Amino acid sequence: MTLHGKSLIAGQPLDGGARLFHAISPLANERLEPAFHEVGGAEVDRALLLAEEAFAVFGRAAAETRAALLETIADEILALGEALLQRAHVETGLPLARLTGERGRTVGQLRLFAEIVREGSWCDARIDPALPDRQPLPRPDLRRMLTPLGPVVVFGSSNFPLAFSVAGGDTASALAAGNPVIVKAHRAHPGTSEMVAGAVARAVAACGLPGGVFSMLHGSGAEIGIALVRHPLTRAAGFTGSRAAGRALFDAANARPDPIPVFAEMSSLNPVFILPGALREHGAQLIEGLKTSVTMGVGQFCTKPGLVFGIGGNSFEQFAENFAAAMRTAAPGTMLTAGICRAFHDGLETMERVPGVVALAMSDTAPDATQTHGEPVVFATDAANFLRQPALHEEVFGPYTLLVDAPGFSELVHLARHLEGQLTATIHGTADDLANAAELLAVLQRKAGRIVVNGFPTGVEVSPAMHHGGPYPATTDERFTSVGTAAIQRFARPVCLQNVPASALPPELLDANPRGLMRLVNGQLTRAPIA
Repeated sequence: MTLHGKSLIAGQPLDGGARLFHAISPLANERLEPAFHEVGGAEVDRALLLAEEAFAVFGRAAAETRAALLETIADEILALGEALLQRAHVETGLPLARLTGERGRTVGQLRLFAEIVREGSWCDARIDPALPDRQPLPRPDLRRMLTPLGPVVVFGSSNFPLAFSVAGGDTASALAAGNPVIVKAHRAHPGTSEMVAGAVARAVAACGLPGGVFSMLHGSGAEIGIALVRHPLTRAAGFTGSRAAGRALFDAANARPDPIPVFAEMSSLNPVFILPGALREHGAQLIEGLKTSVTMGVGQFCTKPGLVFGIGGNSFEQFAENFAAAMRTAAPGTMLTAGICRAFHDGLETMERVPGVVALAMSDTAPDATQTHGEPVVFATDAANFLRQPALHEEVFGPYTLLVDAPGFSELVHLARHLEGQLTATIHGTADDLANAAELLAVLQRKAGRIVVNGFPTGVEVSPAMHHGGPYPATTDERFTSVGTAAIQRFARPVCLQNVPASALPPELLDANPRGLMRLVNGQLTRAPIA
């Protein structure tokens, strides 16, 4: 398909925009056509005004309408065929096989949210029928459920051009809840963003919904991103990216006269704790699994393990030596953008300057200086130095990890207590190890949103039980997930209707329960109608 390089507001390509930019392919460091037009404050205002108008219709749309929209978006994305994958490949350098899988995930989560909307119990309906004869005071009729917020801003992510971008999980969950969405497209893959935005807009039109249900804007994150979050009609935002950018959006949202939530996923070291029994019995498997997890996607996954803790001694020293040897055999890979590549190498230079840190290994294959190559690297230090050096607690986004040896188990627990918030934390141990690791497990449950035992954190299942979030700075609100069906709860708020007549109630709160929802009635979960 021919790209036009324009933003899309309410289904229509937007003319104008004197400021232009191009995508740069990390595969050959070449400028890609076409030029893309940046928007300004007037276009931000127009997109949000149309979204607010659309909310009057979409916010009250039947569940079946919202479900059909999500399924139609999935169909339209698939209809883009190989052209979408090829454009994403040249814009990001990600392999076609990886992008094919990511497209499947994107389509799958849209359809999963359609199922959630159609079933309907996500709205958490609660009913306490009136008790007019209760003494000493009667109880009014109380009915509560989750309702959509209004226009939601979504920021595309660099490392997932499909699954965390224009029609990714944030957009799918916001639409599922009944909110119009304005996407700030990521500058690293604007062509991919335009193609997917067109698919979403076609789905909105096919479902007979107002065009303002969806818009996609190109522009500077520092300018357009902040303007979107500050706009008085924006009710929430979803973001995946760096701590600096996420914090800037969060601060802007909280400085508003009416603060709004920014659900930002920002940084995580995803520590791995290797206990002695696992090291003794599964050392070879741990080395291979850890190498794969650190280098997968050139280390550009938010769940990449950037810290590995073990108890010092001959076993851990041998493990470190063998792991370093394995990492030397790992080849450099193409990183997503030149900026990410520069930040990775800046991070390595910072680590090299930290006192008490040793460079254990670097890939035997030198990176191509003309490419955005990131080379696998392993550093090491001891527990006392890790606690002394704040720089070692910073994320290095890329194929890097730091090995830390501790004198004993109590020191492992002490290290865990001094970690910042994380998306994941992993423990490797035998049955005997784990039987004695209750204190460590308890500490890690305070530090991370997902605890992995005898596995590796890369790879996030899209399912009802998944939690992809964690205490700050992993995310700005540890109560919510950005992956899995519970993500819908970020973009809804509870409303209680007191003594509202049946003629004005939504179907979810009617006595007859026409949708067959699981509801909390008089404190009991039931699908039965109220007699």
